[in-house]
Amino acid sequence: MKNNVLFLLTLICMLSLSTHAQRGVRIAYIDTEYILENVPEYQEATSQLNDKAEKWKTEISSKLSIIEQKRKDLSNEKALLTKELIDEREEDITFEENEILDYQQKRFGPNGDLFIQKKQLMQPVQDQIFAAVQDMAEGKKYDFIFDKSSDAVMLFSAKRYDLSEQILRSITRTSKRKQAQSKADRKAAKKEDIIPEINEELESRQKALEDKKKARTSAIEKARKEKLAAREAKVKAAKERRQKTLEERANNKEGKTTPTNTADENTANEAKPSGETKTREQLIEENRQKKLVEREARRKALEARKKKILEDRKKAKDTINKNN
Repeated sequence: MKNNVLFLLTLICMLSLSTHAQRGVRIAYIDTEYILENVPEYQEATSQLNDKAEKWKTEISSKLSIIEQKRKDLSNEKALLTKELIDEREEDITFEENEILDYQQKRFGPNGDLFIQKKQLMQPVQDQIFAAVQDMAEGKKYDFIFDKSSDAVMLFSAKRYDLSEQILRSITRTSKRKQAQSKADRKAAKKEDIIPEINEELESRQKALEDKKKARTSAIEKARKEKLAAREAKVKAAKERRQKTLEERANNKEGKTTPTNTADENTANEAKPSGETKTREQLIEENRQKKLVEREARRKALEARKKKILEDRKKAKDTINKNN
């Protein structure tokens, strides 16, 4: 059966490809089982039918238990009964058992109550599905619409060709229109007649773009925060270096005054005439040369510190400009 169906489908597709080669063949499918599972009226009726079937099963099971008990009782009493009584009771038990089996067949047989009521229950919904499929096929120019849950086996089915949701919405709208009592309800139900075209692939691409955009925005915000933090850290470091430089400059300034005064005192002491071994002119010349050497050393030290301060300022400024 399945091979025949597949052969027919293949033949139809080949014929369609040859006759509609210019515009292409539009194929879609539905899942009847999925639609039925999501129709509230069908589910409610199915639940009631299942409850009824359970009652029938319980009733049959109870009667069969009684028959089984009668057989046990007869087996225990056979020694006390005549053959005629035994045959009569066995005949009664068999008759009752056949009645129960007939009742079971009536309820659960191929043409029993359960099968007929299920068929009666499914027929209206199947008619609705068929009508919705016909309308959608004519309105959207589909060439073939298959049923995924039928014998036409689908080895692969892309989700974008699934019309089950649209068919389900169409059935729901029809049900609402039938149940609408007021004018406002009928107007609201009529507004739902427009069936949106669902493009799963487009929605997937749009979602991917949205996710990518969010990720890019998050990365930009993270980079901006990191840049601000780095800038604040560099500004803080520059302020600390400047404060340190000012403190060193103040300390150096105090250090220059103290050695000079000490040198003048030493010179004055050495210039005293009492007990000197060198001439006064020699001492004065030595002190003058010593002062010149110290002055030159201080000048070089000041130039070196000034050069270092300028280099540090330039580096800090270049770093801030680079970050900006």
